[in-house]
Amino acid sequence: MAVMRVKASNTKSKPAPAVETSASIDAQVAAFLKSGGEIQQIAKGVSGQVYGATKQITIGKK
Repeated sequence: MAVMRVKASNTKSKPAPAVETSASIDAQVAAFLKSGGEIQQIAKGVSGQVYGATKQITIGKK
């Protein structure tokens, strides 16, 4: 008689709830500020995107 296997994907644990993540971030921010760190306020509409050479490949006739 053949033995049936159970897929491993069914046994994966669920990710932690967002509440734990938020609490973890709050604790990290508090520790950062307590150690003398400073949080900068960035104006609305300002991007951290650095514009440089494109990494897109263009295929065409020469």
